[in-house]
Amino acid sequence: MRVDTRTDTRTDSRTDSRTDTRRADLLEAQLAALFDVSRILSRSLQLRETLRAVLQTLHERERLCLGMVSLLDEESGDLLISALHDDDAAPFEKVRYRRGEGVIGHILETNQEWLLERVSDEPRFLDKLGMFNRDLPFIGVPIRIGDGPAAGVFAIQPPVRDEHLQQRARFTEMVANLIGQAVLLARSVEAERRALREERDALRRHVKGTHGFDSIIGHTQRMRIVFEQVRQVAKWNTTVLVRGESGTGKELIANAIHYNSPRAQSTFVKLNCAALPDNLLESELFGHEKGAFTGAVNLRKGRFEQADGGTLFLDEIGEISPAFQAKLLRVLQEGEFERVGGSRTMKVDVRVIAATNRNLEQEVKAGEFREDLYYRLNVMPIVMPALRERIEDVPELAQFLVAKVAKQQGRELTITDSALRVLMRYDWPGNVRELENCMERAAVMSECGIIDRDVIDLTGLDVGNLPEPRAAFSSAAGLGASSSAGATDDAIDFDDPDVDERERVIAALEQAGWVQAKAARLLNMTPRQIAYRIQTMNIKVKQF
Repeated sequence: MRVDTRTDTRTDSRTDSRTDTRRADLLEAQLAALFDVSRILSRSLQLRETLRAVLQTLHERERLCLGMVSLLDEESGDLLISALHDDDAAPFEKVRYRRGEGVIGHILETNQEWLLERVSDEPRFLDKLGMFNRDLPFIGVPIRIGDGPAAGVFAIQPPVRDEHLQQRARFTEMVANLIGQAVLLARSVEAERRALREERDALRRHVKGTHGFDSIIGHTQRMRIVFEQVRQVAKWNTTVLVRGESGTGKELIANAIHYNSPRAQSTFVKLNCAALPDNLLESELFGHEKGAFTGAVNLRKGRFEQADGGTLFLDEIGEISPAFQAKLLRVLQEGEFERVGGSRTMKVDVRVIAATNRNLEQEVKAGEFREDLYYRLNVMPIVMPALRERIEDVPELAQFLVAKVAKQQGRELTITDSALRVLMRYDWPGNVRELENCMERAAVMSECGIIDRDVIDLTGLDVGNLPEPRAAFSSAAGLGASSSAGATDDAIDFDDPDVDERERVIAALEQAGWVQAKAARLLNMTPRQIAYRIQTMNIKVKQF
């Protein structure tokens, strides 16, 4: 029997042609899908939303029945479903696969792809969400980041069972590689954000610790009143006027108010009003437009704009001229101003804390300070006491300042009780700033790192206000003065009721050469009594 081979050849040719056409159509669709996937992955760092958009695109381009992305949870080591395309799927937030569990877990463990021509043929296949069609193929490939182990699994289910399963698997692997790069980028960005957040929080804690209540030293009644006022006023947006002599710590109070207020996360801007003339002060506070005056080559925001939402600290507010006081009054009342050279009214939300060492009441009476501005500023006055009014805080302040100087000089420094006793008998007209200078000067003169009374240089201070014993000591003070000579010049009356108990004990110990039994006799005490006081008062006993 003769067979017409020409007919079979033509049939095979037409079959091959249709196969080639379907392969070409599939390849074209996959190339278009890859382009769309790469574009989606590059436009956002919101990983979950991006992955879902990728699966949506693949569904539309490739007509996939299902796409699923599972990523490795670094803490538990399990696979968590991050995105899927199936509107009928059950909630997947709590679904996870352990390493080696089922087909998905096996792909993660082996870092190899797995192709199934039909899902029902594989007994290890676990459909935890109950959404795979068991009569259709399945393709699962690992999501790799570089040459390391799998970071996740990308699984799809083709819409038909045909001869193009291998081609679809290669396409799936290419998409998984793109997803791996997106995961790497998203994790890197998140790690940087986490590091920045931790650094920001650490800086905030440091700033709040540096400028909080703990940074202000004082246990006297006057300082306790100040602390209570600061705690109360920090809660609100009330304007505060901090008053006190130079060197009493007015800026520290302004810092404490801001960093303990609801505005602590916003900007804290400072300006010394005495440092600038009126024309520059106006530009500095309100800003200027480009070309407003010679040298104004760019638009510049002023301090009020910079402090919008935060706090503005105006130091030495009593130094501004009456002409500028009127301009300042408007912004304090209405929160509105215009930049220099501009016509547009700016509105800001700024809390103002002002400070002065001048007697504003007298200046109002003399017509040198506007009365309406005075009342606008003096809503909540806080008066900082002079150091001579809280002399009991001098030892703790001195210890703090010595530690500060020690950190600056990179060495250990200590201060003796006898040196502290000398400091407590001075009026400190320059307040804490003067005490800080004295401690730094003493640290420079102390080669051994122990600041004793012989290096407390009072010759640089205003000794005219000192009582005679202290003046006599100051004239003999210096690097070469001996502690024994100082003890003689600085003798005190042990029966004087105004002498502090701790000072009395230290003076007796110094006079007795730090022999406790002799010091006890000077104070009419028993050795046990003076030993108890040395311990409870934390007095460092010198050893000879």
